[in-house]
Amino acid sequence: MREIHEVAQKVLHEAEKIIVGKTDKIKLIIMAVLADGHLLLDDLPGVGKTTLVKTLSIALGCQSKRVQFVPDLLPSDISGMRIYDQKSGDFKLVQGPVMTNLLLADEINRAISRTQSALLEAMEERQVTIDGETMALPKPFLVLATQNPVELESTFKLPAAQLDRFLICLSLGYPDADEEAKMLSNLGDRIPFEQVETVTNAEEIVALQQKAAQVHISDAVSQYIVALVQATRNHPSLSMGASPRGSRGLYRAAKVWAAMEGRDYVTPDDIQKLAVPVLAHRLVVSSEARFSGRTAASVLQEVIASTEIPPSTEEMFSGR
Repeated sequence: MREIHEVAQKVLHEAEKIIVGKTDKIKLIIMAVLADGHLLLDDLPGVGKTTLVKTLSIALGCQSKRVQFVPDLLPSDISGMRIYDQKSGDFKLVQGPVMTNLLLADEINRAISRTQSALLEAMEERQVTIDGETMALPKPFLVLATQNPVELESTFKLPAAQLDRFLICLSLGYPDADEEAKMLSNLGDRIPFEQVETVTNAEEIVALQQKAAQVHISDAVSQYIVALVQATRNHPSLSMGASPRGSRGLYRAAKVWAAMEGRDYVTPDDIQKLAVPVLAHRLVVSSEARFSGRTAASVLQEVIASTEIPPSTEEMFSGR
C-alpha cells in the first residue's frame, strides 16, 4: 500500500502550506477522498473550511466547482437543464456544476428540501437525471459540503437521509494561539494558493480507490464494527442508531486509513480512530439525553469504551 501512503503524504504536505495545525483533520479528509466518500464540514465561520477544500482540489489535480447554496437555488441549478437554442432551433444541454470531480457545496443547509433531494441522486448514484435522461458523473465524484451551525435564519436542517450519505463529518475548530500566530506569519494578508502544487490526478485517485479495496479486514475486526454499530441502535440515549450504510462506511474508511498508515490490514485502533467522524453525524440523540447535555459524539465514545475490543495481535489482523 506504499502508493496510497505516498500520495496521501504528498497531498498532506501541500495542504499544510495553507492550513496550519490541522494535520489530523486533513488526513481524515484525504482518507474520505481515497475512500470515495462525501465530506461534511460543520463548523464556525472563518475557520478555513472553504480555503481547505480549495487547497485540496489543487493538490489533488481534480476538476472542482463551487455552488453557493441559497434558499432560491433550484434543482436545475445543480444538475443542469435543456434550453432552447434559437440558432439551431433545438434544445441543447447545459451541464450543471455537478458535472465535476469535487463539488464544493458551500453552506449546504441553506437550500430548500427540493434542491437537497436533487443532490441525493448525485451523491448516492453518482448520476443525474435531466428531462428523463440519466447521465453518469465523472470519476471520482465527491461532494465536499460546508455548513454553519450558528446561524439559523434562512437555513434548513439537513434530513437524516442526506446526512447518512456523508462518509464523515468534521469540525476544524479554532486554532490555538501558536497556530494562529504561525498562520499570520505564513499567510499574511493573502492566501498564496499559487504555492500549492498538484501531486496527483483524477485517474490516479480512482486507481488508488480500487487498490484500497485490497486491504485485509479480519473477521474479528469486522465483528467489532458490527458490535459498535449494533450498540448504537440499542443505547438508551439514542433515538436512532447508525445505519448499515454507516457500518459499510466505517469498513471502507478503515481500509483506506490502514493503507495511508502503510499497512495492508486493519486493526481495532483504526476503527476507534474513525468511529466518531464516520458514525456520530448519523446518530440522533434522544430528547432527554439532549436536555442533559449529551451529544452524539459523547454517546459514541461511551459505546466505544464499553464494547469489547478484539485481541490486538498483528498476526490475527494480518493473517489471511
